[in-house]
Amino acid sequence: MGVKVTRIAIPTSSNLQISVDQAGKDAIVKLSGRIDVDSSPDLRDRLRTLLSEQSLPETIIVDLAGVSYIETSGVATLIESLRIARHHQINFRLQGLSGAVLRLFEVTGVLALFEANNSGEKVS
Repeated sequence: MGVKVTRIAIPTSSNLQISVDQAGKDAIVKLSGRIDVDSSPDLRDRLRTLLSEQSLPETIIVDLAGVSYIETSGVATLIESLRIARHHQINFRLQGLSGAVLRLFEVTGVLALFEANNSGEKVS
């Protein structure tokens, strides 16, 4: 039996494209572009909406493979979403970290927060 995937493209007013795929009981948030002070509010709004829906996902996976740049405002948005997800007992994972985006997570020590949330699994 296949998994049904539903894609919803979220219009934003910034240099960040956000799409949400529903795969079974999981939500995959695919990001493309730059996450900065202008686009962080759009990301925050979308993640908060996802975390407040009537039928909450079991896991939220934020795919950062298409992100070329992220500022600390974007990292703060992801940490806030992680905190809310933990409160609702939802798994919150990051994937697709590489280059400058991965380095920012490593240098700030934030990567360990997400690794701990994944039961010791390495963030990919």
